[in-house]
Amino acid sequence: MLPTALAQPRLAPVEPPGSPCRFCGTPLDVTFVNLGTSPLCQDHVRPHRFNQAEAFYPLHARVCRNCFLVQLDEFASSTEIFQNDYAYFSSYSASWLRHARLYTDMAVQRFELTAHSRVVEVASNDGYLLQYFVAQGVPVLGIEPAANVAAYAEAKGIPTLVRFFGRDTARYVAATTGQADLLLGNNVLAHVPDINDFVAGMQILLKPEGVITMEFPHLLRLMAGNQFDTIYHEHFSYLSFYTVERIFAHHGLTLFDVEELPTHGGSLRIYARHAAHSARPVSARVAELRTRELALGVTDLAYYSAFAAQAMETKRKLLDFLIAAKRAGKTVVGYGAPGKGNTLLNYCGIRTDFIDYTVDLSPHKQGNFLPGTRIPICHPDLIRQTRPDYLLILPWNLREEIMDQMQDIRAWGGQFVVPIPEVQVYA
Repeated sequence: MLPTALAQPRLAPVEPPGSPCRFCGTPLDVTFVNLGTSPLCQDHVRPHRFNQAEAFYPLHARVCRNCFLVQLDEFASSTEIFQNDYAYFSSYSASWLRHARLYTDMAVQRFELTAHSRVVEVASNDGYLLQYFVAQGVPVLGIEPAANVAAYAEAKGIPTLVRFFGRDTARYVAATTGQADLLLGNNVLAHVPDINDFVAGMQILLKPEGVITMEFPHLLRLMAGNQFDTIYHEHFSYLSFYTVERIFAHHGLTLFDVEELPTHGGSLRIYARHAAHSARPVSARVAELRTRELALGVTDLAYYSAFAAQAMETKRKLLDFLIAAKRAGKTVVGYGAPGKGNTLLNYCGIRTDFIDYTVDLSPHKQGNFLPGTRIPICHPDLIRQTRPDYLLILPWNLREEIMDQMQDIRAWGGQFVVPIPEVQVYA
């Protein structure tokens, strides 16, 4: 008979709680999904650092039981993430440039922007969007923390301030160049660790009758599409319309319109104004989306409880496919080196035993290695030289663009593989 001490039932390991909620300060003790540990997703390994260790940080997303903001702890500072060799350049996606141009045309017309207006973009990257305002004669200013990326915008003739955005930067810009008629940010709201400082800064920089537009991945689309790979250390927050509306209202800003977009697997574009200036009436779309989210259960913790199991099952299905392919003697390579791809590969434990290499159009990534997995990043021409059996599309949100660009792999029987929401093969 076992000693009494050994016969006791085993208890589940207790995980330490997360930091307080970055919006409301409530202690975080409810798990959304735990994806293990991963290095910073855009910190590609350069050849001279190949034999050096990387830092891995937890990818444990929690949901606040008060405001229902889904979030990661801040393990790496913004300075570490958006360093001077930051690898993401927006201008290498044709579909994203088209999206930016169409947005510019809409904004100029809807908000009657002229040569006497001022447009300010937060996280302006390499000038991918502001270049279209410049072409229409509208004065612009970009605010971009990554100096190497900002230099490309400056080379295009786009004035760019290399700073992180928040209250201090907003006061500085307002005092030196003036407030904004249109203040915008695409895929930045989720990237800021201090979301209160960021939104308060927008309130400071916006003219009394100005407009804010922000685009960010929609949490509900993330969940519906099983897009767990979009969780990585650059994304501190995962946002529902319900929670964003609360955050903006807390800082004196009213959301007067919202659009649902297909970009990045499903995004929202919100339109905000000062709460004190009601010249722009609130659209019916605001109430409709708010009502729809509440009906789905965004204020009920049970709504978030099934997501982790979906992620684990997708991991198993992807590994099943890769194991079967390799046992059949097939070759598999990747397309793209996006942040989401690094979450997927590290969570699933996929390295060069499954994927020979990946390719990317950006010369800033070619010649380096993916963080964690050390899969080499090559020029797309290598695919036509090696003729793989399968091409795993890591930026699955650009599936159609990539399949069109690489359609000639079908000539040798190559097939496309999309991993999210679950593995699907396209001939």
